[in-house]
Amino acid sequence: MAIDTATAPRDGDYLVRTDGTVHAGTHVLVDFWDASHLDDAAIVESALREAAAACKAELLHIHVHPFQENGGVSGVAVLAESHISIHTWPEIGYAAFDVFMCGRCEPENAIPVLRRRFRPGRESVEVRRRGVLG
Repeated sequence: MAIDTATAPRDGDYLVRTDGTVHAGTHVLVDFWDASHLDDAAIVESALREAAAACKAELLHIHVHPFQENGGVSGVAVLAESHISIHTWPEIGYAAFDVFMCGRCEPENAIPVLRRRFRPGRESVEVRRRGVLG
């Protein structure tokens, strides 16, 4: 979904205008199965940084937490425009990503970065407009 530049956010306005609608943000939900590197906190952090940059988002903070019990990793990139998060279950090869952004960001640009970093065997992607006005 491309941002309509004719009605893109104005200074101080972080609403998104696409296809004739105005909404608070775009939410991309991504599920990966049969994925790689799900137990590697360094790769998770690097992927979050790269995904934020690809989306043209302003990174404010990253926190990544590896779990000893199952080797899973949870991480969040806090953005000026919202967030990107990941939760992994390496024991079943599954990862859940949540990419939510407002303003001029392009949250769908996170998907190719995540695919390249985690190499899923299969995936599911859902894109939603959140906070649709009118």
